[in-house]
Amino acid sequence: MAPRTVLVEADGGSRGNPGPAGFGAVVRDPASGAVLAERSEAIGTATNNVAEYQGLIAGLAAAAELGASEVEVRMDSKLVVEQMCGRWQIKHPGLRPLAAQAAQLVGRFAAVRFSWIPRDRNTHADALANAAMDAAAKSGLAAPTVEPPRIVEPARRLGGPEPAGGGAAKVVASAETVGADLTSAPVSWEPRPSFTATRLILVRHGETEYTEQGRYSGRGDITLSAKGRAQVRATATRVAALAPNAAAVVSSPLSRCTATAEAIAAALGDIPVRRDDDLIECDFGSWEGRTFAEVRERWAGELDAWLASTRVAPPDGESFAQVAERCARVVQRLLAAYPGQAVVVVSHVSPIKLILRDALAAPDAFLHRLYLDAAGISVLDRWPDGGVAVRSVNETAHLPH
Repeated sequence: MAPRTVLVEADGGSRGNPGPAGFGAVVRDPASGAVLAERSEAIGTATNNVAEYQGLIAGLAAAAELGASEVEVRMDSKLVVEQMCGRWQIKHPGLRPLAAQAAQLVGRFAAVRFSWIPRDRNTHADALANAAMDAAAKSGLAAPTVEPPRIVEPARRLGGPEPAGGGAAKVVASAETVGADLTSAPVSWEPRPSFTATRLILVRHGETEYTEQGRYSGRGDITLSAKGRAQVRATATRVAALAPNAAAVVSSPLSRCTATAEAIAAALGDIPVRRDDDLIECDFGSWEGRTFAEVRERWAGELDAWLASTRVAPPDGESFAQVAERCARVVQRLLAAYPGQAVVVVSHVSPIKLILRDALAAPDAFLHRLYLDAAGISVLDRWPDGGVAVRSVNETAHLPH
């Protein structure tokens, strides 16, 4: 029987950068650690980054041959992980075809999660890559085909909370922090053509009684208030103007979102609404339905810890790190399913904030400094090469006063 989920560890390198190069990839059973497949090859003379991408491609191809439906990729190449997750743009022309080939393979799986790991946790793939480099050196091949890409390092590093851990298209960019490392690839000031991007229209649901009362509203299925229904009608009109040819409306399964999504779908010509459980709000556990003041009074210590780290969950609830993982899965599925099209995503405060945080490569403090109104609209574009452009955040001019 084909494994449902596999772990891919991949690496690549060269002696000289560029120099004799090779890659290695290992496919494991994530539960037992048993090796299911190995791939290793000398590729002549190339750069480290080219070899690393070749290792990723070989590992994904091996996972596909095994019939896996989900893949967790672990690499010690921060550049490859960040580019595949869309945080860094791919500026070097020699890497774009390799990234595109890897992206095509990613599209064959239901979900692919990318994580950065230290080199000392990638020893098996590293050993295979080194053996391949030795073989390339012995072959005597020369003439490098790709120059090393120029990478802009950050001017400084900001402190932040502890790591959230790896997730679907959610990068562990550092051994110490997630979101606080603002390293980015070289960027361009030149506007990019929007018609080649997948445009995500992010819509928060309309107001509920909990919204007005300042209560934690997570998994409880609270319906729209009269004010919320009026907001939704205005938002539907605005979304139809922003994206008249939207290909899909995807919604959290909770009724305050599905009611919002159905109004938008009707304004777009009665296109279907598809529900996605990964868009549901954070599970606030014991805090559900309680006011912010009540939580502060009864769970002061837990609240402080929750505000300080995305890894901390409310009592019996879910951490923002966990929410980020499932939101990243949604984004990757949408990019694969609707290339170059517009998609309306109807969700809640936490998922939308986390999607925007990742799009902006912002630190976790962003989550507590961004305000999202009920029925507000945010727009972001994602390009196949990993490019990102946030067009607007929390549009509310359309809402009735």
